[in-house]
Amino acid sequence: MFVPRIDAENLAEIGGIAAGAQAAGVNVSRDDLIAYNGIIELSEYWWPTELKKIKEGPAPPVRESCSSFVATGSWTKGGNFVLGHNTMQGYGDVFPNLIQDIVPSRGHRILWQTTPGWIHSGTDFFLTSAGIAGSETTIGDFEGFDTNGVPEFVRMRRATQDAGSLDEWCDIMKRHNNGGYANAWLLGDANTREIARLELGLKYSAWEKKRDGYFIGSNVAEDRRILLMETDRKDTGIRLSSVARRVRWKQLMRDYAGKIDIALAKRFEADHFDTWRGKTMPGGRTLCGHFDLDPEPQGHDVPFDCSGTVDAKVVDAAMAKRLAFEARWGSACGVPFRAGKFLASHPQFEWLTDHLRDRPSQPWTTFHAGETSPK
Repeated sequence: MFVPRIDAENLAEIGGIAAGAQAAGVNVSRDDLIAYNGIIELSEYWWPTELKKIKEGPAPPVRESCSSFVATGSWTKGGNFVLGHNTMQGYGDVFPNLIQDIVPSRGHRILWQTTPGWIHSGTDFFLTSAGIAGSETTIGDFEGFDTNGVPEFVRMRRATQDAGSLDEWCDIMKRHNNGGYANAWLLGDANTREIARLELGLKYSAWEKKRDGYFIGSNVAEDRRILLMETDRKDTGIRLSSVARRVRWKQLMRDYAGKIDIALAKRFEADHFDTWRGKTMPGGRTLCGHFDLDPEPQGHDVPFDCSGTVDAKVVDAAMAKRLAFEARWGSACGVPFRAGKFLASHPQFEWLTDHLRDRPSQPWTTFHAGETSPK
């Protein structure tokens, strides 16, 4: 399903990763890494579609993850874009704590957050030497997948490496779209001061661009066609994490219009105000997610779900031009996760004992292209 639709350059890179791993004594094949690069599409889009063919009822929902915003013009302190993003995932999952600097033989240099073995970002947070910065939030409860389309991880890499403008980036992502990893992409161009949002479903897509204003992402589709025709999600159920976070984003954009900068972006990504409860209380509905602290399921299967925000990244146009951004690992707010303490309080998760690791508080750190790891 994937191999015939992967371009030669991406296929060669995956093959090179496999060869390097094998030379280091790791038993992994090219096909293993292709499946690994497409694991989000396979597990949350292709497989649910296959299940629906043999079972009655709706496909399993795509999980909620990520909170992001981008603003520009009169909404920011400097008049150019500011972008922030954090990732929400299960605490037992592989943590995407690799910053990769790619200098391709053709196309644009890339600095992004990713996972070892991937040729795309996946989280997704990236900068390019074309002055483009981007992030995304998953479109929640999405259904649809085209096995004849080009994998999302292929299109994302090609768009990020090859595109010299926001429009080009969008065009590449839309070309032969398979519906896999359906996202709302938030983008900024440091050269034009433009921001954009690409909501990419399978049957429908929406593309907006502006030089003054903001876009937000919280796993709710803003385009009504995608929301009503391609998801099983309502945008009024404020008890849901996605809707509560959407409301909070709009509050923050309104309250801080004209003042938004890197410092505020960090505060936004670490925000703990629950718009359903009407008070500050870290949990599953807050921009900095803490499902592990929340007794209410909120769309997840169980209370105290072992998941939440595991990072935060911020960038403005000035940093993007230098191919640099700030990030912190662990929760966006800095509150540590202690695996032993969690398991002692919630023994129903004992099956995760061998998989959970502590995630201590980490400082905000600046990453930039060209730096090397200390020896």
